[in-house]
Amino acid sequence: MNQTTHRLRTALATRDLDAIVQLLADNVVFRSPVVYNPYHGRDALSAILAAVFRVFDEWHCVRQISPHDSSDHALVFHARIGDRQIEGCDFLHLDHNGQVDEFYVMVRPLSGALALADATTRQLARTESLPQT
Repeated sequence: MNQTTHRLRTALATRDLDAIVQLLADNVVFRSPVVYNPYHGRDALSAILAAVFRVFDEWHCVRQISPHDSSDHALVFHARIGDRQIEGCDFLHLDHNGQVDEFYVMVRPLSGALALADATTRQLARTESLPQT
């Protein structure tokens, strides 16, 4: 099991934003399940994750897919936003330094993705400006 992926999984489960940021490459690219253009950099991803942590009532990883000696990993998760259950996957790519340089998320069902988009946008509007894509 890859140490970076394991540490990221633990940090996501405990909502430890500082620990997550330490695992990200400066030039990390984040692809949202609800916005077409990617976000770039630690600051953008940190703001988005802070909002998502306030939105999810629950998040737990149900499966980690980490092929031996691979730079690509996946965290399959379940989460809840209000009364809406969602399933998703965090796809990760690690650079040559073992830091996450690509992080993209897919969620289902569509109603869950829409609930995530709405709730996250409201959180970002209340606390920070939405990072530019």
